[in-house]
Amino acid sequence: MMKKLLMILFIMATLIINVACLNSSEISENDIDQDIDNIVSGDIKIKDKQDNIKNVVDNILNIKIGESLLTATLVENSTTKALKEMLSEGPVTINMQDYGNMEKVGRFDKSLPRNDEQITTEAGDLILYQGRSFVIYYAPNSWNFTRIGKINNVTEKELKEVLGSGDVIVTLSLD
Repeated sequence: MMKKLLMILFIMATLIINVACLNSSEISENDIDQDIDNIVSGDIKIKDKQDNIKNVVDNILNIKIGESLLTATLVENSTTKALKEMLSEGPVTINMQDYGNMEKVGRFDKSLPRNDEQITTEAGDLILYQGRSFVIYYAPNSWNFTRIGKINNVTEKELKEVLGSGDVIVTLSLD
């Protein structure tokens, strides 16, 4: 706020100096008001960009699998809101088993809100199944699921290597 006020004061001082140097017919009070409006709206745009960056950061999920640390981008829904609330109390560790040669699945200690929709999964999709099962897909599947998010910057092959062929322990966190 202080930065914004100083910027406006600086611009106003600059405008006053310019007005003093110019003939009064060359610049009007409306021009000054428009300049001030542009400055203020520019600050608002910067704030909007800062808010967007904060939203992106707030929607990043850390996934630790063995020695590998992956990140995922969460979608916006009541499921992820509840998941973030759960994770705000600390990391959650889930024992996951392979199922159907397409996914690793484990259970949360409590149910999360469901937002089921028909989905065809891809490698890296994070899904909530039946309100309590957390699923990491490494191959396609179609069903009514709740989308949680998607693992960032990992190929199907890389994800299969990280997940391995048997059971795996996964730790979810926000930081």
